[in-house]
Amino acid sequence: MVFFDTINHNDATFTFIGGFTMSNQQLTIGYYGNGKSTNRYHLPFLMRRQAKIRVKTIYARTLKNDWPRWENITYTNQVDDLLTDTTIDVVVVTTPPETHYQIAKQVLLAGKNVVLEKPFTHSVAEAQELFDLAKAKGLMIQGYQNRRFDSDFLTTQSVIESGKLGPLTEVEMHFDYFRPEVPLATDHYDKASSYVYNHACHTVDQVLAYFGQPTSYHADVRQLLGTGRMNDYFDLDFYYQPETSAMPITPGGLKVSIKSSYFRIKPRPSFVVYGQRGMFMKADKDRQEADLKKFYLPDHDDFGLDQPQHYGTLTYYDDQGQYHEEAVPTVPGDNGRFYDALYDTLINHQPVLVTEAQTMQQMMILDRITQPLK
Repeated sequence: MVFFDTINHNDATFTFIGGFTMSNQQLTIGYYGNGKSTNRYHLPFLMRRQAKIRVKTIYARTLKNDWPRWENITYTNQVDDLLTDTTIDVVVVTTPPETHYQIAKQVLLAGKNVVLEKPFTHSVAEAQELFDLAKAKGLMIQGYQNRRFDSDFLTTQSVIESGKLGPLTEVEMHFDYFRPEVPLATDHYDKASSYVYNHACHTVDQVLAYFGQPTSYHADVRQLLGTGRMNDYFDLDFYYQPETSAMPITPGGLKVSIKSSYFRIKPRPSFVVYGQRGMFMKADKDRQEADLKKFYLPDHDDFGLDQPQHYGTLTYYDDQGQYHEEAVPTVPGDNGRFYDALYDTLINHQPVLVTEAQTMQQMMILDRITQPLK
């Protein structure tokens, strides 16, 4: 599938309306879902934030014992325990993507703010309906974009902002796996479980959050095992022009590329950035997820941290024409910073981290590129 498209969605920032009043300075959270997402990608990051964030209730229709239970949290299979509790300020929905729309709507109608795991919804129309409902009820709904705080992404930003590369020409982002068993075991196409829909939601958000709204984009999405199978490869190019870019780029514009595949036995570098005066390469991905999979949690001081052999390399010419090649210590990542921003939004009435415009732009892109090949 190859096409060009232009994005015309207005980039208006959605801010918290303020119709929901907090009773104290501690944010109280409930979870709708008690699976891998809740226990691996959410709760561990609240271990060091319990002074200002309290997890009160976790609801699941069927409570299993496949994850350890946390002390001082109520586990329930009665949804009213979650939705009618007036002390719960926000409900985090971590159920499978195909359930997001109905559950988020249920939570909003119950008068609760919502954080919705990614992918946000199944369609653009569903996403817009949820934002409209939240605004009508004076509530917040926001996508959980924790990977804005990955170490490789933060380090790349710091290098760009140092100015050492000069005006930017190109950025390459890679998120590769070698998991051929996944597409081989999938004998039909389904948008909800497709590779691009479930993985590009991470990286497209990073592009929109940092580089802003592109003037246009190009997508090459493939079903390597043939028509009727899942898409297992994507190559997305986002184009920026100097007159609309917030950062220095070359007069010919900037291309930001996202490349990902299930068939990469050796992954490509996580980030490569090219400028007029040099380049930066960060080969290794953020290590937080790898540590979490080993149950090495954020209460360890070295959680998610790179060692020197994992540092990126910056190569450039300075203003005096001198050549430099140097290791760049990795900026520590912390996916829990999403919750710091959520606290600031709901307690300190700051703008949301992930805006409606960013989510809707992402949804329109994902909807366009997840059409199956004929």
